[in-house]
Amino acid sequence: MSRISLTPRRTLFYRAMEWYSNRTYGKVLDPGRAMAHNPRVLWADLRFEQAVAKFDKLDKVLKELAVMAASARIGCSWCMDFGYWDAHQLGIPQEKLRAVPMWREQTGLFTELERSVMEYAEAMCETEPAVTDEQAERLVKLLGEPAFVELTMMVAVENLRSRFNSAMGLRSQGFADHCEVPPRVASGS
Repeated sequence: MSRISLTPRRTLFYRAMEWYSNRTYGKVLDPGRAMAHNPRVLWADLRFEQAVAKFDKLDKVLKELAVMAASARIGCSWCMDFGYWDAHQLGIPQEKLRAVPMWREQTGLFTELERSVMEYAEAMCETEPAVTDEQAERLVKLLGEPAFVELTMMVAVENLRSRFNSAMGLRSQGFADHCEVPPRVASGS
């Protein structure tokens, strides 16, 4: 369950984001709903995501495997769900996607380059989020939802999507209804 409401004020900007999200993904993305409590954060995130979508120097499959490995390492079920859907759109085989959280135990499924990319992605995510409900509740009361969203966004910059979504308590939205890709539990490695 999310730590703040997912029913922000229905401003014109929010309704435009809602329309675009519904048209593009078939539903309104929960991270967008959470960020909408602070329109400046939502606007900055939308511009950022548009810029990131234009990156073209890294192979799309490698990029997606890195994103999925980071999401699994951090334990963001929302990101795993959406990432599975996104990777499926790229045509990455299901057996490969389902193996990402346990890629180290898989032999012959991933190339050395793919393994190196996933190892690097995990190394960048070494610190797992440890936000508690009590911390979130206290900060929402002290700062209000808009400032809480902005604070969370600033803390989450390094691993923006997964850490933001994990700290907000966002869970899978059903993009991959049959997705059985579990988040990887930290093993001290």
